[in-house]
Amino acid sequence: MHDSQPKTELIAYTVALEAASMTMALVRRVPAPFRSLSDQAIRAASSVAANLNEGNGRFGRDRFNHWRIAYGSAKEVDTFLRLLSGAKVVDISEAEKVADLFDQVRAMTWRLLHPKSS
Repeated sequence: MHDSQPKTELIAYTVALEAASMTMALVRRVPAPFRSLSDQAIRAASSVAANLNEGNGRFGRDRFNHWRIAYGSAKEVDTFLRLLSGAKVVDISEAEKVADLFDQVRAMTWRLLHPKSS
């Protein structure tokens, strides 16, 4: 069983919380036709932070499964932000800032999923 991560708060989790909060603020007031995309963006963004944190409290394959879900959800948020930006219903520069944070989260999560062999 591979379990080299300490039981402390992950930096990826902290960044994911910030990015999720920014996502919620950004998509809070989209027009009605885009509300379902907004709702999905919020669910995906919160899933990133939740799965990173839950995975950090787990062991072995279960841990990695939560981190894989977090990685996928971070990619999903990026898609929703691009769609909402393309429709010009959210501030494009703010959406890019949030997308950049989720990109950082994906990079950190990738490193959690692919630890260097010693």
